[in-house]
Amino acid sequence: MIVEKRILDFEKLGFGMFVHFGAYSAVEKGEWAKFSLDIPWEEYDKAVNTFCPKEDWAEELVLVAKNAGCKYITLTTRHHDGFSLYDTCGLNTYDAPHICGRDIVREFVDACNKHGIIPFFYHTLLDWHEESYQTNFKEYLVYLRKSIEILCTNYGKIGGLWFDGMWNKPEEDWEEDALYATIRKDQPEAMIINNTGLHHRGEAGHIELDSVTFERGRPEPINMEGAPKYLASEMCETFASHWGYAKNDFNFKSMVNVINSFATCRRYRSNLLLNVGPKADGTLRTIDKGMLEIVGQWVALNDEALREPAPTGIEIQDKPYNFLLKNGNNYYLFLADLSVKGNADVTINKELNTTNIFAFDEKIKSITWLDNGEKVDFTQTEGQVNVQPEPFSYGSDYVIRIAKIVVE
Repeated sequence: MIVEKRILDFEKLGFGMFVHFGAYSAVEKGEWAKFSLDIPWEEYDKAVNTFCPKEDWAEELVLVAKNAGCKYITLTTRHHDGFSLYDTCGLNTYDAPHICGRDIVREFVDACNKHGIIPFFYHTLLDWHEESYQTNFKEYLVYLRKSIEILCTNYGKIGGLWFDGMWNKPEEDWEEDALYATIRKDQPEAMIINNTGLHHRGEAGHIELDSVTFERGRPEPINMEGAPKYLASEMCETFASHWGYAKNDFNFKSMVNVINSFATCRRYRSNLLLNVGPKADGTLRTIDKGMLEIVGQWVALNDEALREPAPTGIEIQDKPYNFLLKNGNNYYLFLADLSVKGNADVTINKELNTTNIFAFDEKIKSITWLDNGEKVDFTQTEGQVNVQPEPFSYGSDYVIRIAKIVVE
């Protein structure tokens, strides 16, 4: 089995920000608005012509991501409407330099490099605007590869390319060898990811692909038996219903959902790619910034357990949502069942089954909470450990609390 260093390094990033940003942000009805609402191009382009992010949009966005604990950001450099945030260097005029006189991808990359965040590029494979996509598919593929070559040569080192849309024409030959060779020629260490969509989550593909995807789904262990190459995995999810900015989208997930998703991802060594959809000026909604701030607080308390630790396969007796990760001589116990409940007279019910029993052969030196360093009660007999944490105290609820287990 081939094991590439870039893939192992990618797994250790743990947490990234997905950014759906483009001309559709000005329409304010989500990234699929042109198609889903059947908006005529004449009407759609009226919104496109207003697209002009404020000057410091990229730095503000990158700092929000960094404070949330993200190690990388994946930006939609071109989405399905065919509008490019980068200078297409004469391939067409449907790009940001022709609309607002600026290379938005350049601004993004510069801000990432300034603040130690790894830039990744999303790029659509399907295209509603480019006529050759429907009339001359082979000609379109040449156009697509030239577009990718621009991204690989004009912006310095990038973390990877994230493709989406091959599922739109599953019967076609997408000439993947040539597409991925275009990347490897100029960005040999870039991750190559091709989203398999909602109906083929976790499926492997071409040998050059470095990670499987779990779009809006919970990751699962990848069966590597007999596989030619070791693969990473990544789950992408968004706060609300849409990926791109939708002004009247109020269907936001809870913070409990977000933290549980993050923990589940790390249980299977999958990265969480959490999406935001900036407004047309590049700013985030107040709720997006607020939720990312809270995620950042949780990450800051538990960062040690969220990057390098790997799955152990150790089962917690009668606790399917609790699990153990390992890094060196340290284990990390993720606990999801410590929430106390109150009744109508505000009496706190602490009658929880917080016992965590699992098979364990190594001698434990100590168990402490990552968030405050306090000791956690446990007993150990031959071949078995019983960890007995206290439930959350009134006034605190971490959703997932993590205990560090140090062995002798």
